[in-house]
Amino acid sequence: MIFSIRRALPDDAETYSRTHLQGLHETYAQIMPPQFHVHYDAELPTLIAKRREALEAGASSWVAFDEAGTAMGIATSGPGRDEDRPDFELHHIYTLAASHGTGLGQRLLDTALEGRAAYLWILNGNPRAERFYRRNGFQPDGTETLCGPTWHHRPMFRMHRQ
Repeated sequence: MIFSIRRALPDDAETYSRTHLQGLHETYAQIMPPQFHVHYDAELPTLIAKRREALEAGASSWVAFDEAGTAMGIATSGPGRDEDRPDFELHHIYTLAASHGTGLGQRLLDTALEGRAAYLWILNGNPRAERFYRRNGFQPDGTETLCGPTWHHRPMFRMHRQ
């Protein structure tokens, strides 16, 4: 498969958000309860509006398309939000299941981080993602917390690479 990756623009807010939502559903189908998925489906209009605002404010976000023009992945990165780790952060990256094994996730990661030292948060129980990040030099840094109520207070941990 051939993919093109480009910086997301405000007009991409709906495409980005729908791809994000599909990525959430596919990634967390076996991890999160049905209520999680129902909640995010209902929140789609809000997600689109918030993504548009973020893109208008200059968020560093990318969207990947296949040859037919279908969005297959997204990524957002930027300055770190954690007080104890103010370096660069990968906020999220999702590739749709149909693109798994094609190298798209690697290309999105490379685009979003540009080789920088960075950190990210990962939900416990997501071994595919953990293996991917470990292959890219990320290691747990010992920091763990619980997600908020939208994520049903699931445990997550932080990974960092130099």
